[in-house]
Amino acid sequence: MDRAYLDYNASAPLRSEARQAMVQAMDCVGNPSSVHAEGRAAKAILERAREQIAQALGAQGADIIFTSGATEAAGLALHGRAFSCADVEHEAVRAWCKTDLSIDKQGQITVHEPERSAVQLANSETGILQTLPKGVAVCDMTQAFGKLPVAFNWTGAQMGLISAHKIGGPKGIGALVIKRGTELAAQIKGGGQEMGRRSGTENLVGIAGFGAAAEAAIRDVEQGVWAHVEKLRNILENSIEQISASTIFIGKSRPRLPNTTCMVTQGWKGETQVMQMDLAGLAVSAGSACSSGKVKESRVLRAMGFGASSTGSALRVSLGPETRQKDIDWLVESWSKQYKKWAARAMTAQNEQETLNGNFG
Repeated sequence: MDRAYLDYNASAPLRSEARQAMVQAMDCVGNPSSVHAEGRAAKAILERAREQIAQALGAQGADIIFTSGATEAAGLALHGRAFSCADVEHEAVRAWCKTDLSIDKQGQITVHEPERSAVQLANSETGILQTLPKGVAVCDMTQAFGKLPVAFNWTGAQMGLISAHKIGGPKGIGALVIKRGTELAAQIKGGGQEMGRRSGTENLVGIAGFGAAAEAAIRDVEQGVWAHVEKLRNILENSIEQISASTIFIGKSRPRLPNTTCMVTQGWKGETQVMQMDLAGLAVSAGSACSSGKVKESRVLRAMGFGASSTGSALRVSLGPETRQKDIDWLVESWSKQYKKWAARAMTAQNEQETLNGNFG
């Protein structure tokens, strides 16, 4: 059965450039910490990838600390200190912070003490972009990196979080980007790898793929690939509006990621829509994928002030460089078919309830 993958914010397909770099790294037997020729060859692969990622971020190689993913990077950045964040942040950030920053219905966070706050650059569910205050302690760049022109020094943050698999690299590798001079205690101690901030022999194969993916991702940004993706996103939203005038698009009037649609049809469960689209061959989501397969109401929309009829009815569609017009047409046709069935059932239920109310009124 043919399928269309429309869940890029959860994970992007592995890029061919990343795959090739990983295969080549597999043939490298040396440990990057060893001083012999094989070790130096491994070290060269490691440092090349570090430079590729740094260049993609407008940073320096020494600013990049490799981790097992953005979740570990968040823990490394936030552990041992008191930070604040909003309830729209990723669970990996919320787990370390006091969620006392307010957020309005447009998805904008109010930050009073930037130096003690963790703020995302883009939300994974809505795609809404934040205006970052200068000097914010930690910036979650995971969703924005590779989709928008992003420079670490432009964020003004002390530390930033990034992940390989969001940009077409392998799963299980990420990095903490850190401004030089920022104090940071290691969580994992041992051999002193990663400039003493994250011990353990580096995942050379994953890192090689990460570097290649970062280089390719930024090339896509520069060549306007995501501008084309945004056009497809707009076609999708306009088509859905023609089918259902009651469906709303979260953050449509705000600056957003070019690939993300978060649409709400009140009363029609997002979980149901996801399953129906899956059966039709379309991979979409009801929200963030980092909750071990759990599907529940959107914490993000609840934090933005939406009621239960909306928070349980969100559907996220996130496109990517490989998305085609035919995928959008497929989704619109499949969604329309199920929407009409749901709307008919909802109307029947409403009529029956009105009849009951009339009989017993």
